[in-house]
Amino acid sequence: MTAKPFIGVSSLDAMLCADGKPAMRVMIVTDAWTPQTNGVVSTLTATAAALERFEHEVAMVTPNQFPNIACPTYPEIRLSLNPDGKLADRFRSFQPQAVHIATEGPLGLSARRHCLKRRLPFTTSYHTQFPQYLRARYPIPIALTYRMLRWFHGRAVCCMVSTASMRSQLAARGFVNLASWRRGVDTNRFRPREKTFLLDLPRPIAACVGRVAVEKNIEAFLRMPCSGSKIVIGDGPQRPSLQSLNPEVHFAGFRFGEDLAAHLAAVDVLVFPSRTDTCGLVILDALACGVPVAAYPVTGPIDVIEEGVTGVLHEDLAIAAVRALSNDATECRRRALRCGWEVCSREFEANLAPCRA
Repeated sequence: MTAKPFIGVSSLDAMLCADGKPAMRVMIVTDAWTPQTNGVVSTLTATAAALERFEHEVAMVTPNQFPNIACPTYPEIRLSLNPDGKLADRFRSFQPQAVHIATEGPLGLSARRHCLKRRLPFTTSYHTQFPQYLRARYPIPIALTYRMLRWFHGRAVCCMVSTASMRSQLAARGFVNLASWRRGVDTNRFRPREKTFLLDLPRPIAACVGRVAVEKNIEAFLRMPCSGSKIVIGDGPQRPSLQSLNPEVHFAGFRFGEDLAAHLAAVDVLVFPSRTDTCGLVILDALACGVPVAAYPVTGPIDVIEEGVTGVLHEDLAIAAVRALSNDATECRRRALRCGWEVCSREFEANLAPCRA
């Protein structure tokens, strides 16, 4: 979804959605946006599109609209520079009736300051386990990062969380304003297809999909014994070194849209090695394609995978992958059909806090 330009106050004040609810001008502020390829961007893109189908007017506030620089070690992330003044202009021109702050970066901090200064209610969401991500890269105490996150999210009307286990984990860390916002899947794009797409690779084919970076734990997938083939779909800073050390593994790079769906539907099992994701959208994508999932029994997978039905959770990924191969593709697909973006976006809509800018 392309971020929309900001426009003046429209006639939405007097409009109702098709379901009889008032239509709103919804502003979503996010530091995560294209050219990033990750679950946050996918989630916000799908949610904004759904809100527009619900007849709301949506304005995305993204780093693309501000002077920005590349984030060290993660150049796809753009860090907005001195956004306060221009962001205030955006508020004045769009006059949002609901504000959602999706990320804890420079734009999120600026939007938070603006809302608190003008006593505008706002909501936030918890997409990334920053304490664990930062600890994997730098010697920053996890407790210190959680303290910062409690400060950031604590003034929101609610902080939206994707899974029950993530909600419990944050509650144990002192978060008190948590609300549910599940994740979805495009079941039209991600669907069962013929397995002939990857004919040149010996089967069974185990796939790992995601950013090739330390926090995704790709090395665990690469170390996993496999009688067939392995494919890594994604890219990132670790790819050159991991690819040179694992010449037998097929590295496909980033794939998008129909190409990604075709790759995913052609494999026999998805291996999800991350221990730090809040949900893992690719798990739902795989299930919608009729592909079972092997993962660790950690936050994210434990909320999505039904043991022995749509995948297997085990501390040994090789064991999980072998056992998951016997799961029924039809059942995987059937379970994924419950998770369309329309239902999930209605949860987001219900959590919004109406305001007048």
